Amino acid sequence: MKTSPLSLARRGLLAAGLAATSLFTTLPAQAQETPVKFQLDWRFEGPSAFFLWPVAKGHFKAEKLNVTIDAGNGSGNAVNRVASGTYDMGFADLSALMEFHANNPTAPNKPVAVMMVYNNTPAAVFSLKKTGIKTPKDLEGKKLGAPVFDAGRRAFPIFQKANGIGNVQWTSMDPPLRETMLARGDVDAITGFYFTSLLNLEARNIKAEDVAVMMYPDHGVRLYGNVIIASEDFLKKNPEAVKGFLRAFTKAAKEVMADPKAATAVVKERDGIINADMEERRLRLAINSAIATPDARAEGFGDVKGPRLALMASQVADAFNTKGRINPDAVWNAGFLPSAAERNVLPPAPKK
Repeated sequence: MKTSPLSLARRGLLAAGLAATSLFTTLPAQAQETPVKFQLDWRFEGPSAFFLWPVAKGHFKAEKLNVTIDAGNGSGNAVNRVASGTYDMGFADLSALMEFHANNPTAPNKPVAVMMVYNNTPAAVFSLKKTGIKTPKDLEGKKLGAPVFDAGRRAFPIFQKANGIGNVQWTSMDPPLRETMLARGDVDAITGFYFTSLLNLEARNIKAEDVAVMMYPDHGVRLYGNVIIASEDFLKKNPEAVKGFLRAFTKAAKEVMADPKAATAVVKERDGIINADMEERRLRLAINSAIATPDARAEGFGDVKGPRLALMASQVADAFNTKGRINPDAVWNAGFLPSAAERNVLPPAPKK
């Protein structure tokens, strides 16, 4: 039986109507996803896996979040970009966040730390063993090098005071030249993150056994390191999104620490020029030196202890010569953290 032109037209209209209905029924689910712009502290390297993994594995999506991760160029810039509203959340050294609060007391959108990631600062002093620098006191009168914004350099007065070190000379340079200048002997020592400078020296044909490393936490400086931050505005308007972000991050952190090789592959997918083997080593060094530390096990992954935070606030104000004192309660808010049970994600402590 032949179908009339009118019937065909009706069928076409019905199909179009069903398609439109289907389209509109899917829109609310998509609209429920909260967009989150996230700023890293540095370029895509091994430790970036902690943030790229939950994107790749759908952990953020499961929390109804549409998260975009961008590389950065320093903790200070990450703090500024979140403060400006360009980014909703970010990853930055807690010292840089404290400094911003102290120097910008009237800023309308000061970022707040909502989760501790590097429970111990990865800052360290590096020298070549052939120079004979073995203890902090040996740095007296020596020429040290680092970019002016380097976290280890900014906090060096705290290290200096804790170890009774006299005056030192500073040489400034761009980050790519720091390890090169140490290798050439242009400076006697440098400050830098442990998992950054050590591998950068190896890339300049300096063997690890020829490098002397003084980690700040091993020499009386128990500063906290990098934290996840969020703008005041984003916290007020999207509290559940922040909680969801931290839940997804916590789940991802456990998986990343359990399989750093697979996690590094995700970073490689994002930035194809990285050396996967080197970045896997960097990730493992970051985990062991800054994340899964004895302090983190004692305090709980993601959290801080009030007295230690208050001491750091006082030390940073003195070392950074801030305009005002730092209120630890203003820079830290634990109210968005997952439960302690959910944050029980650190791998077993290595046997002694």
